Amino acid sequence: MSYRFELNVEKDEFNQFVENHEYCNLLQSYQWANVKQNWDHYHTGVYENGTLVATGLVLIKVLPMNFTMFYLPRGPIMDYKNEELLQFYFKELKKVAKKRHCLFIKFDPAIHVNDYKSSEYNTSRYEDCSFYLEEFKRLGAKHHGFTMKIEDTIQPRFQSNVYACQDIEQMLPKHTRRLIKDADKRNVKIIEGKKECLDEFSRLVSLTEERKQVSLRNKDYFTLLMDEYPEGGVIFLAQCNLYQLSKEAHRKYDETKKEIENTPENAKKKLRRLNEQIQSIEKDIKEFDEMLAEFSDKDQDVSIAGILSIQFGNTCEMLYAGMDERFKKFMPQYKEYVENFKWAFDRGCIYSNMGGVEGTLDDGLTKFKDNFNPTINEFIGEFDLPVNKLLFKISLKAYEKMKKRIKS
Repeated sequence: MSYRFELNVEKDEFNQFVENHEYCNLLQSYQWANVKQNWDHYHTGVYENGTLVATGLVLIKVLPMNFTMFYLPRGPIMDYKNEELLQFYFKELKKVAKKRHCLFIKFDPAIHVNDYKSSEYNTSRYEDCSFYLEEFKRLGAKHHGFTMKIEDTIQPRFQSNVYACQDIEQMLPKHTRRLIKDADKRNVKIIEGKKECLDEFSRLVSLTEERKQVSLRNKDYFTLLMDEYPEGGVIFLAQCNLYQLSKEAHRKYDETKKEIENTPENAKKKLRRLNEQIQSIEKDIKEFDEMLAEFSDKDQDVSIAGILSIQFGNTCEMLYAGMDERFKKFMPQYKEYVENFKWAFDRGCIYSNMGGVEGTLDDGLTKFKDNFNPTINEFIGEFDLPVNKLLFKISLKAYEKMKKRIKS
């Protein structure tokens, strides 16, 4: 075979290859290098007789004492069963890595070793899993094992994914459809936008950060994502109008009261039904009026939840979400998630990835995502390919200490 290694493949050619490959992933898109501003990078590739047959976005993190580590998130993109191609790519990449004083090359291929419905948890793996492990072992790469916690790896080894279908709403569990109806009763509407939605979306994410005591991202970062993916980036906002909800509740109250007054005393069943309606409406009025007093009595829409997603190729990554917890009873996230799925599938995506979960599937993230009848994808995991064998073991200990910074 006549292979040629290229250090900087041109953007259009690079993305076209990745988008049309079975291992297509946003984290291996050309632009992702620009998103990871605190990393250096290469857009590597291998040509066979002039045809691009492999690509790899290589992120480079500078370590203490001028050492580096190379990282290929969900990469490289290639036919991993082509042993000659695999060996050639990493042999050439190691040559580059040595010049950059690289200690080790980390990679976590987008190879699935198991896929199952979240409700059908199992620990079996595909037969070719052992084949891939052996191939990477021949490279000299060290497997981190089949880790179970999100924090164990840079990219989650388990993710919760909703795959395209003809009628997503019919595929949802009954309780989820009921929660969406609850959102409809409160007139929750979903709007789709781009950079014009950034202020409201950023506000909702900051509220989530405060509630969960976590650090997510800020408006500058979200702006960067939308700039780098102008066609594939989208923001969904769930909104409601408290003023109109209160107005409508008061109108229903007055109408029901009038109907009670005009109902004969001997119509006991009807009176009981009407009085139950009054009690329900009174609860709504109390809820809406209290929220109006806290927010504003203006006749305007209020953003209560949001999602930022990016389509790349035939994939959709739901990257960030935020919600105003004071509107939890409005169930906005259920309605907006479904709208995000529909948007992705209408654009030809084969799945919409809701993000990582713990491998034990017993965490809060999994329980929420289970509301959408997802499939769990289990990836093969992380590998480290030593470049400086003498310092490799020492560098791993240093890496563990700075893993949080590596993830940023």
